[in-house]
Amino acid sequence: QVQLVESGGGLVQPGGSLRLSCVASGSYFTIYSMGWYRQAPGKQREPVAAVTSGGSTNYADSVKGRFTISKDSVKNTVYLQMNNLKPEDTAVYYCNADIMIYTLLTRSNDYWGQGTQVTVSS
Repeated sequence: QVQLVESGGGLVQPGGSLRLSCVASGSYFTIYSMGWYRQAPGKQREPVAAVTSGGSTNYADSVKGRFTISKDSVKNTVYLQMNNLKPEDTAVYYCNADIMIYTLLTRSNDYWGQGTQVTVSS
């Protein structure tokens, strides 16, 4: 079994920065990609950014130039550096991963963390 645990959310003023982290833990797995989604009150969950095992990244248009996703493959950790935050970035941010459990030969992109709240407000 693989678990994702996020950290780093909080309250920040507009224009401020936060860094989110997500660690994947478990045994006998390999990560194909990791990413971040967010869900604001009353809205659907939406993709924010993702990074593949090879280092390719993609971003939602709304965060390009402000957010940076990175990874530490040794630590099975993905980061989301969020700069110049805006009130519309307020949401619960969820970590997501595409993982293969190689002892079971099963692959799934349905691994999720518990979510971390990001609130941007003055």
